[in-house]
This record gives sequence, structure tokens and C-alpha cells, in this order.
Amino acid sequence: MRKDVFTFLVGGKAGEGVRKAGSVAAGLFASMKRQVFNMDDYQSLIKGGHNFSIISTANRQITSHYIKADLVVALDKRSYEMHKGDLTEGGIMVYNSDAVGDAEGVGVPLTKEAKKYPNPNLRLGVGAVTTLAAAIGWDKESLKRLIEKKYPRDIENNIAYAMTIYEMVNPKIENRFKLDDGDKERSILSGNEAIALGAAAGGLDIYFAYPMTPSSSLLHTLATHGGKMGLPAVHPENEIGVINMAIGSVFAGARAMVGSSGGGFALMQEAFSLAGMAEAPLLCVLGSRPGPSTGVPTYTAQGDLKFAIHQGHGEFPRIIASPGSMEEAFYLAAEMLSLLWRFQTPGILLTEKHMAESRMTVDIDAEGAKWPEPIVHGAGEYKRYLDTENGVSPLLFPPSKELIKWDSYEHDELGITTENPEMIARMQEKRNRKKKAIIDHLKDIHTVNMYGEKGPVILTYGSTTMSVLEALKVSDIEAMVVQPIYLEPLPVWELERYKKGGVIVVEQSCAGQFASLLKEKVGIEPITVIKKYDGRPFDPIELADKIKGVV
Repeated sequence: MRKDVFTFLVGGKAGEGVRKAGSVAAGLFASMKRQVFNMDDYQSLIKGGHNFSIISTANRQITSHYIKADLVVALDKRSYEMHKGDLTEGGIMVYNSDAVGDAEGVGVPLTKEAKKYPNPNLRLGVGAVTTLAAAIGWDKESLKRLIEKKYPRDIENNIAYAMTIYEMVNPKIENRFKLDDGDKERSILSGNEAIALGAAAGGLDIYFAYPMTPSSSLLHTLATHGGKMGLPAVHPENEIGVINMAIGSVFAGARAMVGSSGGGFALMQEAFSLAGMAEAPLLCVLGSRPGPSTGVPTYTAQGDLKFAIHQGHGEFPRIIASPGSMEEAFYLAAEMLSLLWRFQTPGILLTEKHMAESRMTVDIDAEGAKWPEPIVHGAGEYKRYLDTENGVSPLLFPPSKELIKWDSYEHDELGITTENPEMIARMQEKRNRKKKAIIDHLKDIHTVNMYGEKGPVILTYGSTTMSVLEALKVSDIEAMVVQPIYLEPLPVWELERYKKGGVIVVEQSCAGQFASLLKEKVGIEPITVIKKYDGRPFDPIELADKIKGVV
């Protein structure tokens, strides 16, 4: 076991409660007031295949999972074969002897015992949690309370099964890993949960989405909890309906958000341009996954960076931002809502599957969420597209005695269709002036995160930031990590100081899109680009070795 990190891995088939076991394990560590990072790896299958969940925990902030585990529970033979090489020195493999047979490690007849109860496959995850509890020294009463809380359906059978497995496994691995309690109990959030709650805290009125991995859990979160906040989640028939209904809601004065991924967001491009022409402040969440086309939909990538920056046809300002942690995802969702309503333009909160679905302990103050303060029409004739110095026109919402006209066609200040060349040019210039206003505003707010004070400069963004920070921590590498939060407009004024050379870029793109953006916009020429594009996030130890190989 690493001196300050303990890692638990549970693997099995889809339908065996693997992800649930991972979630319960994360909650177990959090209840010990420890900090947690939980990553789920799963195939695009309802049943079968191979799923595994990794939970790393420490008594300090931990920003990544570790693939090498101190305790592995393999529920099937495939998991045993795939993860027997993923043990740390001194680690323990506990396996389902009914599925694996005789093998190295500690065998437990998880399936045989589960068949004594209804739905035996779903019972296996309870066995994995029980094994973890025994390994870290929990007694039977503590385990019983955990099962009652986390597995309330068919509770008596779950408890009976857990007690049986505990009696079998405890003599072999009892208290093998001594974990100290931490300083305080924290909430655990995924990136999507943080975005949902942050947007709600920032004044979101309505959410529209059609399910698409990895954005689906945003819809699930708001469908489950939105009613308590007076925030409906709407599931239209397709992505085109999603974004057009959202623009209609914005016209009526509702702060709306949409979410999608990959091909689903591609279907929204035309309406994204409609939002640009109509000057609709619409927040879009784009959850990246490997492409092109369907790609591998349940894995992670940063290949949608330029897709997001150049979203929509025609020229109009847009704001693109990407959070570097779950806590930042919370605050950034609210901040993006505020910015888009201030400047009346569409924007994208860009995430990745690793950010969207991984879970970690967080410290969040809901009072810190920013609230939109749009410019609203006062007295006199209302001109929806009034040509102002900064390009931002006053808003007015129905019901109203004034004519409120939004238009997808080029238009004059009143919103009336025009093909007059002078007016076309004037409206193009009006919208374009917003970009300068946006940049001027961004210069007065926090747009770039910087970690460390000396050493080589590492530029990264999005969820890869978490991997980089953990890699530096685990290997005691001294470096400066620079993470732009905003990608369009890119905060060139903050990044120009790194043009002098010696910069390392870390990203999850085969083509090196982030490095290309830095070169195009800032003139930064990195000495190397460390890339990973196999659908899996960086392991901090492997990433640390690559960084040390450069510095």
C-alpha cells in the first residue's frame, strides 16, 4: 500500500452490482472522513462484458484513482485474469471461487452462497463490499448498518448474505489494511451532479436533454432532484427538439440548459447557430467521449475541443469553458449561466466522461454560485437588437405590450427581417463587438488556475488537470501546472508569459488539439506533448514517469 493512498478495485460483469459496490465503497471511506476518488470503467452493455470500479482514498485531497490496487475483488474469471497484475506490492486478490476455480489469492464461493437468495447475480456486489469491510477491520455490526443503509431493497436477505460472506472471508484477511479516520465527512459528487447542482444554485429554471453517455446522468440527477428545487427536467423526442425547446424557453425568460454528447450534440449545431443569431443566452453541456461517430461511447477523451470552439455555422461570439475538478464544475456551471445572460450569447460547458461520471469528495459552498444579472428593457420603444456600444441589447419577456421579436433571419434593431446590405453589416458588427466586451470582462475575473510556484511549466485543461496534480503529488515532482478554465475566448493575456519555452502539454487527444490551440492563439511551442487516447484516463504513476522522463 502506498504510504498515503489505499485503493480498492471490484470487477465483474454488467448486471452483478459492480458500479453499486464501487459507489458504496466510496461512501464507506467518506463516512470515515477520508477523501475519495471513484472511477467506473464499463462497456456499452446492459449485461455481461467486463465492468470495474476503482476507489482510491487518502487523508488528503486526492484527485485521481490509481490503477494499482491494494485490494482487488474479482467476481468473475475475466476480472481475475485482467486485474491479477494490478495489485500493489503486498496487495490481496479475493476472487469468486465458483467462477474462477483454484487460483492464487483468497477464494470465496460468492455465487454458491448468492444462489440461496432471489436475484443471486445482484447479490455479488454485496459480497465485494463485505470483503472490503473485513479487510479494513470493520466489525459485523458496522457492516450491518452499512448494508441496511446502502442496500435497503430485500434488506433481510442482503444482511444474511453479507454476514455469511463475512464469516468466510474475515479469518483470512481481517484488518489487513489499517486505515485512519480523516478530518471531516464530505459529500461525494460526480462532475455531472456538480454541474446540475451548480446550475441550480446559479438560477437555472429548466433543463432539456435526450440521454447520451456520458451526459445522461445530468438528466437523471435533475429528473430525480429537480422537483425539490422547482426545476423541471424535460426529455423531448430527440436532440433537435431538445435545443429548440430550450431556445423557446429562453425567449420566455427561463434560464435554460441542455446537455448531450458526440453525435447528439452534432444534431444541435444548426440550432446553436440559431441561438447565436437570436442572441439567446443558452448554456449547453457537452460531455466528450472518444469518436468519431459512435466511437467507444462509455470511455473518455478530449477530442471535442475544436468541435466545441467552432460549434455552429456563421460568425458569432460564444463562450467555452472546461472545469478541472468537481468543485470547479459546480461553480463554473453557475458562472457560465451568469456570463451567457450578461452577454446574450450561447456557450458550452465542455467536460469529458472522466469528469462527468467519476466521483470525488468535495467542499462546496452553494452561496458562492454566481447569479445571472441580464440587462432588461426599461421605458420607451423596445428594440430587441438595439445597436449598443458593447453589442449587448436589452431583454424583455412576455407577457408585454411591446413587440418582442426574435429572428433566425438577419434582422434590424426591431428584429424585423432584412436583406439590406448596410443593416446586415451593422448587425454583424454589433454581434462581433460582444467578443471584445466578453474579453474585457474575462480579464477582470479568474480565468486560469495555477498550481505550484516553480519548476517546469505543465499546461493542461479539463479533467486531465486532476491526473496531472495527482501525478506530481505521488512522485514529489516540483512543477507549475497552468490550467485555462476558459478556452474560447482563450485567456491569451494570462498565457503569453509561457511563450519563452520549456512548456509541457498534457492532454487526451490523438491530434494534440490543445497544444495546437495554444500554438495558434498564444504562440506557445511545447517541448513535448504527453498524450493518451485509448479511452482511459491517465494513471498518476504512469503519468509521473512520463513527466519525469521529460524534466
